[in-house]
Amino acid sequence: MAKKVSLYGILVSLAFIASYIEVLIPFNFHIPGMKLGLANIAVLVALYTGGAQAGLTVSIIRIILVGLTFGNPYSAIYGLSGGVLSLAVMILLKRTDFFGMMGVSMAGGVAHNIGQLLCAMILLKLPAVFTYLSYLILVGTVTGALIGIIDEEVLKRLKIRLIM
Repeated sequence: MAKKVSLYGILVSLAFIASYIEVLIPFNFHIPGMKLGLANIAVLVALYTGGAQAGLTVSIIRIILVGLTFGNPYSAIYGLSGGVLSLAVMILLKRTDFFGMMGVSMAGGVAHNIGQLLCAMILLKLPAVFTYLSYLILVGTVTGALIGIIDEEVLKRLKIRLIM
């Protein structure tokens, strides 16, 4: 149990730091709230080393901490809506054993963006937010691929074989 809690703490910390780095990077996609998703490196490591529970735990705790520290309640709500949908999609695709880590990550990136658009549509009562969908699919695919490639290398180099 102590090993599991320690690993969760390390992964949440890494995800939190990655989120902070994203706040510092003046990277502008010209789409409100758009980020690279660097924190998903830790979420994918959790998912692939500890399973669905580990991925969900790291993702939810990170989103709440980042929302409280760098954002506001709305950013936390948007983050949770995207994060939960993204993780659900990644868990389902990972279980099929048909997609590799990069494919799972790409689908997760796109699902995250769709989750946030759905949340924006509900909160703002503005279906026009879906005009961003084509851009967000493209960006989610590209950033998801990059995150997947990074995660494949991280796991290969660390040779993590943890069972939680």
